Amino acid sequence: MNFSRILGKKSHHRSLYATSNSSNCTNSSIGRSPLSHCQFRSYAGAESLTFSNNVALTTQYGHDILHDPLLNKGTSFSLTERDRLGLRGLLPPNVKDLNTQLHRIRYRYDKLDNDIDRYIFMQQLQDTNETLFYKFLVTYIDELAPIVYTPTVGKACVNFTHYFRRPRGMFFSMRDKGEMKAMVHNFPSQEVDLVVITDGGRILGLGDLGCNGMPIAIGKLSLYVAGAGMHPGRVLPIQIDVGTDNEQLIKDPLYLGIPQKRLQGIEYYEIVDEVLEAVTSRWPNVLIQFEDMTPDKANVLLNKYRNQFLCFNDDIQGTGTVIVSGILNAMRVTGQKFSDIANQRILIAGAGCAGVGVADALQKTMVREGITDREAFQRFYLCDKDGLITSKREKITPDQAPYAAVRTDCEEGLSILETIKKVKPTILLGVSGIGGLFTKDIVEAMAECNTKPIIFPLSNPTDNCECTAEDAYKWTNGNVVFASGSPFPPVRFNQKTFLNSQANNMFVFPGLGMGAVLAGANSVTNGMLYAASVALANNVSTDALSEGLVYPRVREIRNASISVAMAVIKEAIAEDNFTLRKLKFMDDAQLRRYIEKRMYYPEYQ
Repeated sequence: MNFSRILGKKSHHRSLYATSNSSNCTNSSIGRSPLSHCQFRSYAGAESLTFSNNVALTTQYGHDILHDPLLNKGTSFSLTERDRLGLRGLLPPNVKDLNTQLHRIRYRYDKLDNDIDRYIFMQQLQDTNETLFYKFLVTYIDELAPIVYTPTVGKACVNFTHYFRRPRGMFFSMRDKGEMKAMVHNFPSQEVDLVVITDGGRILGLGDLGCNGMPIAIGKLSLYVAGAGMHPGRVLPIQIDVGTDNEQLIKDPLYLGIPQKRLQGIEYYEIVDEVLEAVTSRWPNVLIQFEDMTPDKANVLLNKYRNQFLCFNDDIQGTGTVIVSGILNAMRVTGQKFSDIANQRILIAGAGCAGVGVADALQKTMVREGITDREAFQRFYLCDKDGLITSKREKITPDQAPYAAVRTDCEEGLSILETIKKVKPTILLGVSGIGGLFTKDIVEAMAECNTKPIIFPLSNPTDNCECTAEDAYKWTNGNVVFASGSPFPPVRFNQKTFLNSQANNMFVFPGLGMGAVLAGANSVTNGMLYAASVALANNVSTDALSEGLVYPRVREIRNASISVAMAVIKEAIAEDNFTLRKLKFMDDAQLRRYIEKRMYYPEYQ
């Protein structure tokens, strides 16, 4: 696309190809003018950037454009663009289109021989040219999602301090107390639709990584963009640094965070309060996702803020939502109906915020099918490091209490194997973070009491997964409904190939976030979460179920995200929890077109 100079005595903007037009920005739906809703400043510079009618207007020039990943097109700048933007002579003379650039990136990527080097390569590409980065990610999403997100992002977090190259997002720390409402304006984007916040307290199954948690927020947002079409210039990763209890990090001279013990009690909550007040004071309509927060505080923060801000906790609510979807489809695989979920007996290994979050989501689903709260709680058996949690457990969290109170029929502290033999659960879920926890004896015991047991080892990264796909199929003689948090290759057993579903939150949170933002929702409700579960479950065909899949294929994530976003918007309308009133009058086809029109597509136009 050639440039057309914007004429006028007071105009200092130069026109540049836009990676997205005004209709592609999610907040265009919320009462803003076609121009002002899209304004944001580039990541790299202090100059303003405005998208309008497929043209980006920028005051940046020359090297500044090449160093801004949102603007940079590299060798795809046309000769006219090079003249107008002061780029002639700064690039090789041969103009190459996006597809040629994609082939070059593919060639370079294939030369890499380990996942952490692949992650670093992707990070460098994202910091250089975001359009090309997302074109590569969307094109090869099934291959690259495990690199930019779980499981490889766990390794990236562990090594963040040593591999640090360039900052992305914002860092708030205890040293910034009293300054946060001012410093939030240092971030260049004038409009932000979505923020992912972590305190690094529980990164995947790796524990407290302090300031090294930032890659998890960055990776999450990459999938919001690739999976649901959120605009990359309108998302913000945030790391809250309140210290770390990881002694290895504290003693590491290269550690980039504050090398002291974590704040606790009111001091901790005051920091989080100030961060959220600062963020929402600048971007009142922003959706906030809490990610891998300190386990003892995750539920406290969610309960405190869920009706105050538009927010959700992906570890608690996102995990619960995606597991409900998988279990609903597991009902279909085993010849049952969705409603039969109320008849299941569910053993959960891991009773932290993620485990209880999964239990809560499934418990609410059972209640929807007509049983009482107490009857639903009685369907669950929660085990932690001390064994089965019963009414006799002395120390429990408030969230564990309803599950413990009804558990008067078993001995306190039974092992997982002992619990299986006693109660004969139909479903076994792992959120313990302990690799290999589901031993051969445990899996065989599940197979003895079920014709086709449902086994979901959900912990990330792969080394922390409770059971591999190969072992699950081998130990059950191929008779198992299996899904895992980390990806596993297909398993060949008894002359049959079994495909493996990845029970990953990435099938839910992109569409959930897109739907909540587009609806202008005031809160993320339980009804919206359940609607997302059912929509995701209905995205899996009968043929896919017959191949062993209970979740969509990763390459189908954009279509799944659209379905989830539609369901979330429709539920928000049903609950009168939306601000964009015209959505109420759209049929399904119109609503789908409305969403698709506002999705970001990584193309040079």
